[in-house]
Amino acid sequence: MKISLMSLGDLMEDPVTGAHLNCAQRYRMMIEAAIVADANGFYGINIGEHHGLDYAFSTPPVLLAAIAERTKNLKLSTAVALAANLDPLRIAEDYAAVDVISGGRVELVTGRGNFFESTYTLFGQSIEESAARFAEGMELLCTLWSGEPVYWQGQFRAPINGEALRPRPIQRDKPPFWVGGGSSRDTAELTGRLGLKLMLPSAFGKPDKFVAVADMYREAYAKAGHAGQPEVGACWHGWVAETHEAAIARFQPRYQTYHQFTQKLIKRVNSNPPPYLTAPFDFDFLRTEGPAIVGSPPEFAERLNRLAEQLGADVNLIYMDMGGVPGDEFCDMVELMGREVLPILSSVDIAA
Repeated sequence: MKISLMSLGDLMEDPVTGAHLNCAQRYRMMIEAAIVADANGFYGINIGEHHGLDYAFSTPPVLLAAIAERTKNLKLSTAVALAANLDPLRIAEDYAAVDVISGGRVELVTGRGNFFESTYTLFGQSIEESAARFAEGMELLCTLWSGEPVYWQGQFRAPINGEALRPRPIQRDKPPFWVGGGSSRDTAELTGRLGLKLMLPSAFGKPDKFVAVADMYREAYAKAGHAGQPEVGACWHGWVAETHEAAIARFQPRYQTYHQFTQKLIKRVNSNPPPYLTAPFDFDFLRTEGPAIVGSPPEFAERLNRLAEQLGADVNLIYMDMGGVPGDEFCDMVELMGREVLPILSSVDIAA
C-alpha cells in the first residue's frame, strides 16, 4: 500500500493553541512536511486547488515545484486540479514543467469540482457544462501530454493547429493521470475508457458508498482493453499519536472546528448540497464508520488496512493538517507515520 500526504490548506484558528496560520505559513509548512515525508518513506504529496475560498492553496504547480527542489522521491500530485475550469493546454504546460523539474515525479489528479458551483460562477462558466467541459479537457490533456504536434478542435477552447506541448514531460509513454470522482457513473466510465487511474473522494462519506463506482471504473477499464492493471486511490481524514488517548484529545476539537468550517463553506458554494454533507458532527461515528482514522500507530494501521481493502485502494491519501494544527505538530505526525505506521502497512496486499 502506498501512502501520500494530502492538504487543502484550510485557514482557521487552532482551537487547541489559539494560533491562526496565514497563507505564507501554510505554504512553508507544507514544504517542511514534504521534506519529512520524503525522508520517511511516503509515496507522495497531494495539494488541493480552490479559488475565492478560505483555503491557502490555489496554484498547486507552484508549490509542487518548490517541493520538487527539496525532495528526491515523493510523487508530486494534486487534490484535485480543476480540469473543467482551467484551460487544458495551460494545465499540461504547468504540470509538464513540474515533471521536468522533478525528474519525472508528477502524478496529476484532476476533477470536475462541480460541487463548487461558486467556482464556475467566478470563472464565468456554466455548471451545467461541467461534465462536457471535463470530458473534453481530459481527452485533450491526454493528447497533449505526448509532446507531439496536436491538431484539435473542440467546443470550449480555440483550436490547436499543430502546436506541441513545451516543455515535453519526462513521463510521455503513458500520462501519469488520476481522475478524482466517486459519485458519477460518467466520470468512472470516462476514466476507465481513457486508461487513467481513479481517485475516490472517500473523505466525503461512508466508505461503502464508493465501492460501486470503483467497480464501474474497473469494468470500463477492462472493456476498453488497456494494457496493465487499473488503479484505485482513496483519501481519508487522519490523526496519529503515540497513544489512543493523545490522538483523540488532539484531533477531536480540530476535527469539530474543521467540520464547522466546512458547513459554512458548503452554504457558500452549493445551493443544494446532498444531505450527508450537512449531517451534524458525530466524532465517534466518523472515526469508526466514516472517513476518519484516529489513534495510536497500530490502531491507525489496522483501520487503514481495512478501509483500503474495502475499496481496493492501491494509494491512500491522508489529510492530517486540518483544523489549524501547527506546523511542528504536523511534521511530528508525519515522522511518526513513517516510523511506526508505514512499516505495518507495507506487508499488506490490497485486493483488486
